[in-house]
Amino acid sequence: MGDELRRLRETCMGLAGNKMAVKLGWDPSKVSTVEHGRARASEVDIIQYLSMCGKDIDYINDFKRRYQHAFDEYIVQVSDNLRTVAMAEATATALTSYSPQAIPGLVQTPEYADGHYRMTGMVTEARIPALVQVRVDRQTVLRRHNRPTCVFYIHENALRLRVGSSAIMEDQYARLLFHAHAIRVVPADAPVVASSCSLWEFEKSRPVVYSETELTNVYVQDPGAIARTRLLFDRLDEVALDAEQSRSRLADYVGRPREDSDDAGPHLA
Repeated sequence: MGDELRRLRETCMGLAGNKMAVKLGWDPSKVSTVEHGRARASEVDIIQYLSMCGKDIDYINDFKRRYQHAFDEYIVQVSDNLRTVAMAEATATALTSYSPQAIPGLVQTPEYADGHYRMTGMVTEARIPALVQVRVDRQTVLRRHNRPTCVFYIHENALRLRVGSSAIMEDQYARLLFHAHAIRVVPADAPVVASSCSLWEFEKSRPVVYSETELTNVYVQDPGAIARTRLLFDRLDEVALDAEQSRSRLADYVGRPREDSDDAGPHLA
């Protein structure tokens, strides 16, 4: 919701947040607080904001309907709505994730991402390039000077899953080795069973647990669910290889003999 309000301010008003606050008669920090989702905007706030952007009553009612559950503790979105994911990753101070079946999106190579979308069989070929580009764009958060603190727990089954050609996997392993400082490998025989999930932590907002499938994106702010997710990551910290062992394990994958380029397995078009 805050992201859409920001885009409306920029496209309809062309104003910086502090100047928008002046026009609305708000405290200068209130626009930033609302746009970053750090506080629930009242119905009056929404009406004032959208009216200032030139929106009529039909638009306002539709906006309120679409975002009536914005502050619910469980929110489900369609899987191709990635603006919320990108904004959360860009504003987080810490990102912790567990990936039991695939390489985490933030450290995927474009070729691996392409191959993974093709393997699911649930995305039309015409949409794949745009989805891959979004994934690549999201990765810029890792190159910022104020990038979030990241820990990626990757199960060894995800490392072993063949996506595309051996050359694609070789490049993917090399990418992981480049980010080895943030990666903890969970050995294949580790006694842990859990689905993929991420924990996003923010400076002035509640943490969010995020989980995605090919069909939906789920955002959770329920304190109980967050506590259980922290327990999962505590458990993963116990069973995963430490940072140096993980680096060594990744180096083993990089150094494995490369198979012939016409080997079996799914290939990219």
